Amino acid sequence: MHSALKTYFGFSEFKGLQEAVIKSILAKESTFVIMPTGGGKSLCYQLPALMQEGTAIVVSPLIALMKNQVDAIRGVSDEHGVAHVLNSSLNKTEVKQVKQDITNGITKLLYVAPESLTKEENVEFLRSVKISFMAVDEAHCISEWGHDFRPEYRNLKQIIERIGDNIPIIGLTATATPKVQEDILKNLGMSNARTFKASFNRPNLYYEIRPKTKNVDADIIRFVKQNEGKTGIIYCLSRKRVEELAQVLQVNGVKALPYHAGLDAKTRVKHQDMFLMEDIDVVVATIAFGMGIDKPDVRFVIHHDIPKSIESYYQETGRAGRDGGEGHCLAFYSYKDIEKLEKFMSGKPVAEQEIGQALLQEVVAFAETSISRRKFILHYFGEEFDNETGEGGDLDDNMRYPKKQHEAQDNVKLLLEIVKKTMEKYKSKDLVNVIIGKENALIKSHKTETKPFFGTGKHKENTYWMALIRQVLVSGYLKKDIETYGVIKITKSGLDFIKNPTSFMMTEDHSFNETHDDSIVAASKGSGAVVDKELMAMLKSLRKTNAKKLGVPPFVIFQDPSLEDMALKYPITTAELSNVHGVGEGKAKKYGKDFVALIARYVEDNDVVRPDDLVVKSTGTNSGLKLYIIQNVDRKLPLTDISSAKGMEMPAFIKEMEAIVFSGTKLNIDYWIDDILDEDQQEELHDYFMESETDKIDVAIDEFDGEYDDEELRLYRIKFMSEVAN
Repeated sequence: MHSALKTYFGFSEFKGLQEAVIKSILAKESTFVIMPTGGGKSLCYQLPALMQEGTAIVVSPLIALMKNQVDAIRGVSDEHGVAHVLNSSLNKTEVKQVKQDITNGITKLLYVAPESLTKEENVEFLRSVKISFMAVDEAHCISEWGHDFRPEYRNLKQIIERIGDNIPIIGLTATATPKVQEDILKNLGMSNARTFKASFNRPNLYYEIRPKTKNVDADIIRFVKQNEGKTGIIYCLSRKRVEELAQVLQVNGVKALPYHAGLDAKTRVKHQDMFLMEDIDVVVATIAFGMGIDKPDVRFVIHHDIPKSIESYYQETGRAGRDGGEGHCLAFYSYKDIEKLEKFMSGKPVAEQEIGQALLQEVVAFAETSISRRKFILHYFGEEFDNETGEGGDLDDNMRYPKKQHEAQDNVKLLLEIVKKTMEKYKSKDLVNVIIGKENALIKSHKTETKPFFGTGKHKENTYWMALIRQVLVSGYLKKDIETYGVIKITKSGLDFIKNPTSFMMTEDHSFNETHDDSIVAASKGSGAVVDKELMAMLKSLRKTNAKKLGVPPFVIFQDPSLEDMALKYPITTAELSNVHGVGEGKAKKYGKDFVALIARYVEDNDVVRPDDLVVKSTGTNSGLKLYIIQNVDRKLPLTDISSAKGMEMPAFIKEMEAIVFSGTKLNIDYWIDDILDEDQQEELHDYFMESETDKIDVAIDEFDGEYDDEELRLYRIKFMSEVAN
């Protein structure tokens, strides 16, 4: 075995459980392997396949994954045909070649999708050749409780039986809760399998959950900037959000690219390669990214949206720190996101909804808990964390910054007694309803509301009891039943606790209510932050002086909303000034020097604490629209055509053009103005705006006594600002 390992893979020793697993497979025993990503799972079936007579069939759900593995195996052998894929991507000639190589005993590993195995001609062919064993990779896909359920995996047992009797089956998965493990063994008919389970503890990962505020983009940019030069993945649930966030990061000087299934294959491959080759630092992705990505030095994984299950979270965070170096796992959580996910589920079959709900509630529990996040995750996967010998015990926000604890011995006893007295038939939510005395149909059907213990815990809120149940589950006094997942049962140590209660220090849970949505106050227009009136007056005075010098009206330099924003954000460099409302880069360079100098002096003289050293540049959700307008105005297309192509009414369209021009970009709309206003009218309006103290349109309408309408005045003001200000 060791010499084969050296010959094929160049390793001199096995990792973790590999050796024991391979021995079991070579002994033709049914084998079940639960090994977290990065533990060397695929070698467990690749090596015995290369060592044995015949072909091993590997069932895998993803074509991309199969291709990567086939390429890797071909790299360790002289025979190109040592590994093949059999799936819908092959043409007839290629299929013929695959079958020939198998018949000739060249092919040791055949990767198939479950759909390919249902085809009659494939089953017939595989019956005629020697099969060494059958490996079912990503075996959690069999279980409806797995995070990636695939109905076609359900029939694998029948298919294997049709291909041949007594073919040894190897099930492999990187994440599986006790419930999913039981499902896999049952569905593959391998209840007598030898099970090998590696630890799920990733001691080098730091877990952190932060409240998701309105300024989540700013929080993410700040984090990425603090980790400059490090590689990271940011996961979002929707493609649209992926695109927007990638753009915001780019605008703020981060080398980032998007990745999702909506991009064409060529772009996806290009972005993936750029990430692997370190041409970019950050990839913003949907969960379509990461399967089969083996980049060992990913230093952070950020979840912009909380995932749908702990398995997904575990698998996605597991892409950080595979080389054993630091890995920071940061997730942003808001209960609103959970409600959104629940809404998505409402159209699905009831059974699926129930499972989805149960998995989501575990995510809520994980996010809101204040006990060790590592303990929570390991408990979820059926593993205990030993405080004495366990590695990485302090690597999470709850352990680094512990919350207050208080004695809860009496309430734990009350909780355990109620579980016992209700005959262990309720899930957490209903159990809490029994404790606080809230009736519902299920409780009434069992007549629990008539019992003397009903409502004995109403001195505490339901959130308190939910938190206590979670902590008591992790400490092992209660457990969730595997058969009827979610139903709370009492354990032997729970029964002992009722007889001899001991101290139980309960940690207060985090409160993720919407109230602290402003933990980082955005100093931006409309955030309710207060403008510095003294500075505002100084800025207005400077604007007036400079306008006189340049012979232009003050509003041409900066408009009032821009000055207000300066008096909020205190920009002291031209780069910071270009982030101010209505000020683009061009305008900041052209007029900004005196303004930032004045603000810098003011900040120093008055010891002003600036709102934040990081002002996030916005791409504006409609940056694509702005570009579209600029390009088409350059092409001198009629404004009515440009606006109607985007389904916009003229007033809204003019507003977009104003935003472009007011922030310092030129728009030459002379071709349109010349059509609607003659030379004399244009001259009259030019003189008016040159001499006016204000560019307000209603003032101009009064001045001209209705001679020009709102649209004409706004369009001329765009021409004027473009020529005089920009």
